[in-house]
Amino acid sequence: MELSKNSPIGVFDSGLGGISVLREALRSLPNENYIYYGDNLNAPYGDRTEAEITSLTLRALHHLVENGCKAIVIACNTATASCFEAACAQIQVPVIGIEPAIALACAQQGKGKVLMMATLATTRLPRYLALQGRMADPERVINIPCPGLVNRIEQGRLQAEDYDDLFDALLAPYEGLEADAIVLGCTHYPLIKNAFARAAQRHLSGACALYDGGPTSVRQLANVLSENDMANPKGHGAVAFQTSGDTAFYQPIFEKLLHADTVLAG
Repeated sequence: MELSKNSPIGVFDSGLGGISVLREALRSLPNENYIYYGDNLNAPYGDRTEAEITSLTLRALHHLVENGCKAIVIACNTATASCFEAACAQIQVPVIGIEPAIALACAQQGKGKVLMMATLATTRLPRYLALQGRMADPERVINIPCPGLVNRIEQGRLQAEDYDDLFDALLAPYEGLEADAIVLGCTHYPLIKNAFARAAQRHLSGACALYDGGPTSVRQLANVLSENDMANPKGHGAVAFQTSGDTAFYQPIFEKLLHADTVLAG
């Protein structure tokens, strides 16, 4: 299939979390067209083995190539940490990954900790642990696996109080801790920034500034398009939604998350 400047950009996630990256891309690159592919049938990836995550990710990326995408964003921290190098080697179009924004968070001045909140898989994978190890003070970073958040976001629940019970349990060991920053280490999490801000106010002290890696990935995407002379000068931000799951079930949730103003609250 011949690619052109008008060809779409693929945005892939294990579920609906990559919508946070897609929203950033639509703001920064409004002339591009997009295909969003969520592997909802197999989500969440955070509870799977590295081999499973790699196999599922590569299958999804090949699907996007077959659908004519000129570049692909792996809008999933767990998938990026598992198999970014393998994806770049196997996929015949540019691939952009995403990483938790701990470098930006660790640049936050203060004496408090940096909480890196993500899926269990992300916090254990060598690629992420190497990233943490490159920080000036790796011990400043506290990794907090967050089971349950992704499943609830996938239901389209956006109210901050919908997550009180989960955050009460997750942050109980850190009650009153001074935190300079909180890294939203899963692309689902920026969709509920309001819930993270509420949880920080209820359980922590300090600035608790929120960071996510989406904007950095979109800047990398823009650079790749420019370097390859593939930027679309006249598109209009068309978005096609695809899923490995039940389209009738997930399409309305996708639309709700894509267009809901509340996701940016907090």
